[in-house]
Amino acid sequence: MIDSSKNSPFGQENEGLITHESAFLILYNDEINSYDFVIDSLIEVCEHEPVQAEQCTFIAHHKGKCDVKKGTYSSLKPLRDALTQRGLNVVIK
Repeated sequence: MIDSSKNSPFGQENEGLITHESAFLILYNDEINSYDFVIDSLIEVCEHEPVQAEQCTFIAHHKGKCDVKKGTYSSLKPLRDALTQRGLNVVIK
């Protein structure tokens, strides 16, 4: 099979996402983790300011999900992994 990504102007794909284009780290609401734990996790892992972490947590709780960070797939993957290890439900889209 021919690797068409070599000729693609969009770069290499990784898990269906293009690695150098913008992606979002999305936090989903759960009924397990406390507000304080989620807020602290966003501050520590994503380097959010406390108010930003509170707002993201509030949005995820009431709307079901919240975009907590924008960046390339490769820059978001370590954040996703760290938040997942803490038991948070996050994906990169």
